[in-house]
Amino acid sequence: MPEMPEHHDEGSAIASTGAGGATDLAMSEAETLERGRSAASGGRVPGGPDGTGPEKKARSLWSDAWHDLRRNPVFIISGLVILFLVVIAIWPQLIASGNPLDCDLSKAQEGSQPGHPFGFNGQGCDVYTRTVYGARASIEVGVLSTLGVTLLGSVLGGLAGFYGGAWDGFLSRITDIFFAIPVVLGGLVLLSVVSNNTVWPVIGFMVLLGWPQISRIARGSVITAKQNDYVQAARALGASNSRMLLRHITPNAVAPVIVVATIALGTYISLEATLSFLGVGLKPPTVSWGIDISAASPYIRNAPHMLLWPAGALAVTVLAFIMLGDAVRDALDPKLR
Repeated sequence: MPEMPEHHDEGSAIASTGAGGATDLAMSEAETLERGRSAASGGRVPGGPDGTGPEKKARSLWSDAWHDLRRNPVFIISGLVILFLVVIAIWPQLIASGNPLDCDLSKAQEGSQPGHPFGFNGQGCDVYTRTVYGARASIEVGVLSTLGVTLLGSVLGGLAGFYGGAWDGFLSRITDIFFAIPVVLGGLVLLSVVSNNTVWPVIGFMVLLGWPQISRIARGSVITAKQNDYVQAARALGASNSRMLLRHITPNAVAPVIVVATIALGTYISLEATLSFLGVGLKPPTVSWGIDISAASPYIRNAPHMLLWPAGALAVTVLAFIMLGDAVRDALDPKLR
């Protein structure tokens, strides 16, 4: 019997079956098979719209975010400023050879001089040297406070969002209590009884009053992530709660926490300066921008340089961290793409 010529209808595809016959597949099913073969060959998809061209690997949320951040001038500028601030906070002697505690009363409130571009403060200390060394305390307080707040808030909020029930209700009421406490007023009350002049009391206070915000963000993000299909599939396959929380939920719920923490870092630096300005934060002989601003405020008319330089350094630092947080938020939020 002569062979019948194969007939290809437009909009269908022919696939051989195991019995030797032929089965018509819809074009969409054929495309599904093709995508499956592409995924099995290494997760590569065609680069061009017509299926031709160089092949590309599918990128994750984090690789997409890094791809966008590298092309964002706001991220580059703020990142360079923050990198410079971190370097001078660790090694201030790279750009300031003097001692911030060496003072000469005979030069008190004098302006710029050779070797002293920012002039002298009310005690005759070099303003430039104190401005450079003041970055160490501010960066240290901001970074350590952010790490403590993020860790504590993420753990408590993540567990509340995952398990729910009585633990969720209890944590919600606790966070409501902390949200009702004014931050500056709480600092005046709590830190006024502390005689230690190191950074640790200030860091502890910020962690104590700062974790509820991160906790709320982490709780909502975990509640959203645990409703996804891949989490339900893992639960159906018998995955334990710890495995689902660590392997499936946390990597997909951490992005909002990172964004909020990055922006909050600049807020903690300004809060430290505010508390030091009010006299309850860092205390002398610690070198801090807030302390220098407080000491220079009575002389703003006669010697404005004493206030402008530490205040300007504080403003640039806070602005850099806020800009970095905005850039990270734009890169990690799919709704803004």
